[in-house]
Amino acid sequence: MGFFGIRKKAGDVRRLLDTPTGPMPAGYEPGTAVPGAVAVYFADDPRKVYQLKQWLPVLERLDREHPVTIITRNRKTYEELDTPLRTVLAPTFPDLVQLYEASDFKVAVYVNNSVHNFHSLMQRHIVHVHVNHGESDKVCMVSNQVKAYDRVFIAGEAARRRHRVALMEFDESKLVPVGRPQLDLRPAPVLPPSTQRTVLYAPTWEGENASNNYTSVDVFGPAIVESVLAVPDVRLVYKPHPRVAVSPIPDIAAGHREIVRRIARAGGEHVVAEQGDILAVFPGCDLMITDVSSVGLDFLYLRQDQPMFIADRYDDREKLHTDAPISRCADVIDSATIGRLTETVAQRLAHDEYREARAAVRELYFGDLAPGESTTRFLAAIDDAVRARDAHVSQTTLVEVPA
Repeated sequence: MGFFGIRKKAGDVRRLLDTPTGPMPAGYEPGTAVPGAVAVYFADDPRKVYQLKQWLPVLERLDREHPVTIITRNRKTYEELDTPLRTVLAPTFPDLVQLYEASDFKVAVYVNNSVHNFHSLMQRHIVHVHVNHGESDKVCMVSNQVKAYDRVFIAGEAARRRHRVALMEFDESKLVPVGRPQLDLRPAPVLPPSTQRTVLYAPTWEGENASNNYTSVDVFGPAIVESVLAVPDVRLVYKPHPRVAVSPIPDIAAGHREIVRRIARAGGEHVVAEQGDILAVFPGCDLMITDVSSVGLDFLYLRQDQPMFIADRYDDREKLHTDAPISRCADVIDSATIGRLTETVAQRLAHDEYREARAAVRELYFGDLAPGESTTRFLAAIDDAVRARDAHVSQTTLVEVPA
């Protein structure tokens, strides 16, 4: 048996086997220890790999202090990852057990709430750290599963309150505020320069179930696009969540196609950007329209000086303001306001009514962290977990076991 795929840094590549029972690569022995202090565990298929990819630049930075190994369980995910970090494929549970027993990882990091994370959590003598893949007010951001981790890294006070409200008998001392380190590593801007003002429409997807469905694509999407296209001297950029274009829900798929059709028909400098890093789109934008999602909070963190709109598919303003505080410093798009959207967008581009309110809400979500400081805090938090693990292992080895 044995985990059977491993890519190493510095060009030392051991090829993935065609089958688990095939011949091992030359020079490879089952049960070989994989070096590294931090294991980043990701068990899901490529549909969710975006959750890991947004962490890769931060993990590559962490690798300088504490060597990082990514553990995958899905062959296609393993093949798709493009990173200088060491990457391992352990497809079966025995493979994973053997990998952990042969190696000496100190910290395991988890970027989502996959049920398969519990295969990794069986490993003792490792500090298990949940970091999640974003910061948003979606229901899925808080799960009872966090009780299984030793530490839970969060962005700030809003996330702490989210856990307090949603969970019963949860030990809040597990929560470690680190800001949003992914936002400290700025990709190069991708939008071509324009003399027009740029409005970004970045809707989310429908989620795994009805309670996590916050997308506006099927409810307001085409109307939002038509309204923005009617604003004079404006370039529209449509950047949907990666899973919108492949949605199995007919109304969402149809809404997406209609949005793309209307933008194509309008011509001009308008942009449809289905691929790529949305953070690379932010620098060229003067106003953002989004849903309840991490994208809106990322924009708030990086572009606090720019106006925002939040779409509410449920037409429940009171609940929206309670569940998503960011909506209190933004214009809300719902059935009562969609008819005036062209006028309201034009007004906000001329006069930003919520600028001061956004400063206070940004502090609620991220504290007083400036760009660059989240990464520093994240690295320090991982370092603290490594030291805590080493201290624990050192103490337990000194305990005498009675005969």
